[in-house]
Amino acid sequence: MNFTEGEERRDLRAAVAALGRRYGHEYFTAKARAGEKTDELWADAGRLGYLGVAVPEEYGGGGGGIGDLAAVCEELAAAGCPLLLTVVSPAICATVIARFGTGEQKRRWLPGFAAGTTKMGFAITEPDAGSNAHRLTTTVRRDGDEWVLDGGKYYISGVDEVEAVLVVARHVAPGAPRGAGPGDRLRPSLMIVPTDAPGFTHRHIPMELVSPEKQFTCFFDDVRLPLDALVGAEDAGPAQLFAGLNPERIMAASFATGMARRALDLAGEYARTRTVWDTPIGAHQGVAHPLAQCAIQVELARLMTQKAAALYDAGEDRAAGEAANMAKYAAGEAVAGAVDQAIQVHGGNGLSSEYGLGAMLAASRLSRIAPVSREMILNFVAQHTLRLPRSY
Repeated sequence: MNFTEGEERRDLRAAVAALGRRYGHEYFTAKARAGEKTDELWADAGRLGYLGVAVPEEYGGGGGGIGDLAAVCEELAAAGCPLLLTVVSPAICATVIARFGTGEQKRRWLPGFAAGTTKMGFAITEPDAGSNAHRLTTTVRRDGDEWVLDGGKYYISGVDEVEAVLVVARHVAPGAPRGAGPGDRLRPSLMIVPTDAPGFTHRHIPMELVSPEKQFTCFFDDVRLPLDALVGAEDAGPAQLFAGLNPERIMAASFATGMARRALDLAGEYARTRTVWDTPIGAHQGVAHPLAQCAIQVELARLMTQKAAALYDAGEDRAAGEAANMAKYAAGEAVAGAVDQAIQVHGGNGLSSEYGLGAMLAASRLSRIAPVSREMILNFVAQHTLRLPRSY
């Protein structure tokens, strides 16, 4: 077993970290507060090949794995530029298309993912389904030479800046009632839906998050799509779906550990330089020990995330799913604790705009909720790892 990253991965981290520092937290926050996008950073990351590290080489990518893309996500977050759409567009959408797309779909979409010139959203969440994917009511049915999509999605990231959205819909047989009931067996279909498709509308959800990526409610009213909008089999089952959701969990964990590293860097610098009664406050165990505990939890979460990525890249889907959930849980807890403790170390300065920790508070707390809540992960581990009776 090898617990160290290879030279190429370390070089990638260093290069991405340098790019992140060149833009920095001030750039990111200013853009977010002004309601603007971080297009310059995204374009540079794409031009330098960082967004396409996991896209196959034949389509212009780096030919690496989800572990490489997770390293990109983590280093940008650690530099104060956490780009939420890296979790969605190159991780979920590009991965699903690379694994299950037709030759034409791969040629159409993957070069854009590799270059960072294409952004695609991902839509699974619904208001009444929550974490229960078996209760999805958005449906897709075939009508001659077209698919017809009906329903709605909730809390979908970046719809205002993507070219298309990969929508998870319940496949219904021809002639079945519109909006087939949630009691039916889940037969998920993955559909590429252009954001300018007739019948597709979206509405912004105001959030307290300081982020350039916005959240939206999406509505699909008789959206007609060509047959080649379908990615993979029309009712391939949850296995095809989780080919995208496991990378999402790995990326979300890296997003969280990157934020946690930044919070601890800020707290450490402040504790070394803030002097009270002629002594740096970091010399006191009441300050030092809580930060040390946070640092341990962050490193444990990073290690679990790297294990999950290695399992996924090795094709061990079942083991990767378990590890990805554990990594996501550990990272969510670690970042929430690290940001909270960093604010405490700063005292009143912890909520001042100068230090930027207050803006991280909501984002760090969100890591315990999305893209899958800590409670659902605990349910998963209890049922699948410990083989306990299902609790819901």
